[in-house]
This record gives sequence, C-alpha cells and structure tokens, in this order.
Amino acid sequence: MIDSRGGLHARFLKIARIACVAGLAFSFAPDSHARVTKIVLGAPAYPYGNATFGSVGQYEELDGIAYGEVDPQNPLNAVIQDIQLAPRNSRGMVEYSTNVSILKPVKMSGSNQTMLFEIVNRGNKLDPGFYNVGATTANPQGDGFLENQGFTLVWAGWQADLSPLPSLVAMSAPIAHQSRGGTITGPVRSEFILRSPATTQPILADSSSNTPGYATVSLNNSHDTLTMRVHQDDPRVAIANADWAYADCTVTPFPGVPNVQMVCLRAGFDTNHIYELVYTAKDPIVMGLGLAAIRDVGSFLRNASADDVGTPNPLAGGIQWSLLNGISQSGRLLRSFLQLGFNQDEQLKKVFDGMQPHIGSVRNYINVRFAQPGRLAGTQHTEKQYPGSESPLTYNDDANDPLTREDSGLLDRCQRSATCPKIVHTMSDIEYWEASGAFDTVDPSGASDLRLPSNVRIYQFSSTQHGGFSPVAPLPTSAGICEQLPNANSYTYNLRALLVALQKWVAKGVAPPPSRYSTLAKGTLVPPDSVAFPSIPNVTGPHGIWNTRLIYARGSQYNADKVSGAVSTEPPVAGAAYPTLLPQVDADGNDLDGLRSVTLMAPLGTYTGWNVRRAGFSQGDACDLTGGYIPFTLTPAQRQAIGDTRLSLQERYGSLAGYTTAATAAASQLVSLGYLLSADKAAAIASAVSQAQQAGLR
Repeated sequence: MIDSRGGLHARFLKIARIACVAGLAFSFAPDSHARVTKIVLGAPAYPYGNATFGSVGQYEELDGIAYGEVDPQNPLNAVIQDIQLAPRNSRGMVEYSTNVSILKPVKMSGSNQTMLFEIVNRGNKLDPGFYNVGATTANPQGDGFLENQGFTLVWAGWQADLSPLPSLVAMSAPIAHQSRGGTITGPVRSEFILRSPATTQPILADSSSNTPGYATVSLNNSHDTLTMRVHQDDPRVAIANADWAYADCTVTPFPGVPNVQMVCLRAGFDTNHIYELVYTAKDPIVMGLGLAAIRDVGSFLRNASADDVGTPNPLAGGIQWSLLNGISQSGRLLRSFLQLGFNQDEQLKKVFDGMQPHIGSVRNYINVRFAQPGRLAGTQHTEKQYPGSESPLTYNDDANDPLTREDSGLLDRCQRSATCPKIVHTMSDIEYWEASGAFDTVDPSGASDLRLPSNVRIYQFSSTQHGGFSPVAPLPTSAGICEQLPNANSYTYNLRALLVALQKWVAKGVAPPPSRYSTLAKGTLVPPDSVAFPSIPNVTGPHGIWNTRLIYARGSQYNADKVSGAVSTEPPVAGAAYPTLLPQVDADGNDLDGLRSVTLMAPLGTYTGWNVRRAGFSQGDACDLTGGYIPFTLTPAQRQAIGDTRLSLQERYGSLAGYTTAATAAASQLVSLGYLLSADKAAAIASAVSQAQQAGLR
C-alpha cells in the first residue's frame, strides 16, 4: 500500500523503483509463467440462426474448456489462499480447468475489436438479459444491442464449488491438503432463509445456489449447532440436536437418508426464520484460483496466438481492447480481482483495459479458506455477517479508516504495477440501503466526500432496485414476500449508454460523462434519520430497515483488508459500527441526486431502494435486494380519499399527451448529457409512455 502521508516526491520515487524492477522482471520473465496451456473448443453453434446485426454480421458461439496452470512461487499468485497447499504437477505448477464460452462475429473484421468478458453470476451468463432488451428463450438476442455494437462476448468459470450442470459456466480447482497430505478441516457457518417451507436444505443453501457445499466431517451432529431467529438482531434460539440431522428428508421422513451435504429439520424449515448452522467441514477448495482463471483466460484470448499444443486462439488478431464486467455477486468479485492485483498477468501485462462493476459496492468472499463466494456480503436481514463489506470499499488510497487504522484502496496494487483499468462503476439505490454504497465515494469516517481517481467514474442509478426492471415488462402487480410492489424504474438504457462510454474511453480516449451520485457536499447524502421520506398511506418504513455496516472479529488468521485468510471464529464477534449514509429524497420520496432515468424524471409513483418483508417472512425487516414502487393515484379525488399528499397523475400531467411531452423532454436532456444513447431515445420514451398507459392515463 502507498502511504498517502509520505509525500508526493517519495511516492514518485517509490513508483519509479517499482516500475524499474517490473521492467527488469518483464525482460527476463521465464517461459513457465501461468497461462492457459490448452484450449479445447467444440464446433461452432449459431444461437441466433442466420440473423445478422447491422454491419457486424452473423454471430457464432464456441464452447469448450480451457486448461491452465499457476506458478505458486510467483509473488503475483502468493495472495491466493492455500495455493501452497494445493497439489502440483511435475513442473511444480497448480492446475485448474474452466468452462469457456465465446460469442463472436463470424467475421471478426466486422467487430468493434473489443472483448467484453463477463464474470458469470453463480455460473450464469447475465449480460445478454441485462443489455439486450426483450431477450427471451424464444428470442435470445432480444433487440441485439451487444451484437449491433460489435462486441465479442466471453465467459469463463471462476466459482469452483458449483454443481457440474451443463447450463452453468463453472471451473474445477484442487482441494487443499495439509503439508503432509492430511485432510484440512475448519468451522463453516451457513444460513438458510426460505421463500417456501421445506424439510431439507443443502448444507450451504440460500444465496450459495447451484452448489452442494462443503461436506461435514461427521454425520454425528453433537458438536455442531443449529439455531433460529426471526430477525437478524434477535437472540439465536438453539434447536435440539435430536431434532435435526445431516440427511435428505425430501422423500424419506425424518431422520431421512444420511447425507453429509444436506440438513433435515424434524419440524421443517419455515419462511419466518433465519436458520444458522455452524459445523466442522473438510476439504477446502483453493477457491482463489478462480481469480487466476479470469486473468489467464482473459490474457490468452487477448494476446496468445495458440496454446501449448498448437490449437489456435479463436480470437487471435481480432481483439485490440478488453473490458471486464460483473453484475451483483460478479461485480463484487471484479472488485476483489482488482484489489488483489489480478489485472496484471505473469508476463506483467495489463489484462483488461476497462472494467464495469455493476451493483457490486463491496467485495466477494472468494479468497478465504472454506469460501462461500455465492453468499451476499450481507443485507439488513440476509447473510449480514459474511465477509466482503470490510474496508477498503473506495478506489482511493488516501481514505483513512478510523476503526481499522488502515490507509488503503482498491487500486493500490494496480497503481504500483501501472495496470489499472479505466472504471465505470454503476449501482442501484439498494446498494446504499443494503450494501454500504455510500462508502464507495465517502471517507470511512463518513465525514467527507472523496475525490475520485482520474480513471474512475461512478454512477448511482437513482431510485432503482438491485436487479433493475425490464423496460418492456408490464408494471408489477404482485408484491411477493414484500409489502410493496417491486421497483418499476428501469435503468437498462442508462446502463447501455455507460457501457458504450466505457468502450469509447478505452478505445478512443473519449472521456465518459461526469459521475453522478449523492454527496455530502450537496446535502443529498444524509444520515438515516434525515431522510425526508413522506408519509404515504399503507406504507411501512423506511425507518430501521437499512443495513448497518459493522467491524467483525473472525480470528487471527483472517485478513479483513484483503478479505483473505482463514476464519476461525463462527459466528463472528461484532464490534464497532460505521455511520450509515443514504440518498436524500424529494417530496415524492424519490432520490434528489444521481443519474435519474426518463421514468424518474417523469415519475408515475415513488420508487424506493428498499422494501419491507410482509407477515410470515420476518415481517418488518428489509426485503433484501427488492425495492419498492408506490404508484401515484390517477385522480385528485382518489388521492384525497386516502390522504395521499403526493399529487395525482392527472394533477401532474393532465393526460397521456402531457405525460408524453414530459417523458420526451427528459429523454432529450439525458441524450444531450451523454447518459442515454440517441439510438435508445425513442425506446426509452415508449417504455415510459407504456407504463403511463398501464397506470390509467389517457
């Protein structure tokens, strides 16, 4: 880490010395560097049939497996937890394999020469559904946005605890053993939070979907604990060991069929409790190799001509620029990838020119012994105590944390190696309410805004929910487990504009539009009690449902600064709390600041970055990653009848024609500022007008 108090001259000399050493290392880099040694791809498939996309043409998909190896002695890999305890091949290397999927123009001459490498989310490809409006199983390309731009889309597995399902992009990594080959064991904590009752849960369950989990060392549960509580901060109530078992009871009643990766509860798991299991597991996967897999596959596809046996790189000569993006879990992983130095390959080259972490405001729980990278970093209700939300959260290296006494930032390593990418960081309103999003831009003390590094832009999609909302979806009619309808304010078209802006920034040096987010200086980022949310009939909250960020003690072998090491204390011991800061709202309850969409500039209701759980689902707690949509009444009479202080749609717009005028003006303003593509203007207006029609305007 560079000490920001050491002076500019000292910093310059230190960077110069590092650059000099790096240059020497590059000059004499050995041939045995980490790399993809073999890539095996099947015959091309054509997921879009004969469809063509503008001047880009037809697309083909190549699926297969990449085989790689990592030098455990290389300092760049030393950060990988348990890398020294992984089995090695005859060359002293640690091997892995990963699924690879490439969606590319048949004729690369028609591409934009840019690889968009998506970090998959729990093994799933999300980019097509996020960027291509209207994508469905029957119409997988939707409106073909990514293809019309000419991107070469790449996915590779990184999460080594996934089930081997054909639909998942997964990887295989070795199990760590003690130095003499013995089995490694350790404490593991699991949470079960259900949407429907069940007799049995996978041993990890909940957000750790698509994974069987770490096996218990013994079917005898006498040394393990299972507890339950309704709310996150309630006391844990122990469940008698005789009332649960490591077993599968889905067919055979309790005590079921013994299974070291399943948990069965005699009375069944209900939807109104958080269940927490603490047990002793065995055989930790060297999960951090997933970071190396992203690095090495990205480097190979960008730079190599062929693998070790002469199989050609299918993208050789066709890629000039490379982007890395991740959504939610994967956005958090991207930030860990960056902080731990993996944007520099073992040939000391920069791997990705640009990055777009989306709805990932903290970091991922990957580089820890017995890691559970599928977990959330915690919301107010769900999985709150898992690693990932520790400092640093900011890209700055001069943000002193008063609780940890650390001066560090996510760019420290890449700044030292001159491998930092250009970054367009995007997040929803929920990242503020549930995932400490304010501290991506604010000093850890909560006292002042931080100045962003020149290579970073941050955009808050105002009054939106975590997973967004499709601009062509009908207005929601069901609240599910929440009290209010889910947030219907789409940020898709703004997200598309910022991806194009990142590509132009990388390829042409054209700076993106200015960052847009709530700040202390403007009074648009405030303590929870200062959020001036209006009183709305039949609406609970938002008081008390934000996620408070805490310091946790996890044992002496855990490195909070790097979210790395081994956890020995489960559950962790809670310590001091950081301040909470949230976006300020207007008289309607909508965010004042940030990047406001066409929908928010011509609102049909109140759009929140929070929602409340309904009865039977830990009522009163936050509804995790779902926001809220509280419609305006159509007429003044309806508003007055229920005592709603918010103006009705007719009072605001008069008619559908008046609403269309307001939406058109909003879209024109966003295009002029660079937050909406001119090609998307008509569609953004049509989406807003369609919602207005559904709301009753005529």
